[in-house]
Amino acid sequence: MRVLSRKTLREFWEQPGHEDAEQPLKAWFREALNADWANPAQVKAAFRSASIVGANRVVFNIAGNKYRLVVHVNYPYRFVYVRFVGTHRDYDQIDVTKV
Repeated sequence: MRVLSRKTLREFWEQPGHEDAEQPLKAWFREALNADWANPAQVKAAFRSASIVGANRVVFNIAGNKYRLVVHVNYPYRFVYVRFVGTHRDYDQIDVTKV
C-alpha cells in the first residue's frame, strides 16, 4: 500500500505529550506499507482491533487505544490516506465518516 501522509503522523508524535505515539505509529506505517489490502476483511485480518466504518474509513487503535488513527483506504488503487490522528478524547469530537 502507498500511505499518504507520513508527515501527519510525524507532526502528531512531535507534539509535546505525544512522544509515546512515535514507535506505535512507525510500526503501523511499516505494516501498512508492506500490506496489500484489497478489501476491508484483509485489513481486519491484519489488525483485529481495527474498526471498519462508512466511506472506506478504518479506525486503528494506537498505543493500546490511547490514540486513534483514521484512514481512508482506496482499495482498487492500494492507497491509504491518513485523515486523522489524535487522542481518544479528540476522536470523540469528530465525525469519522467526514474527516
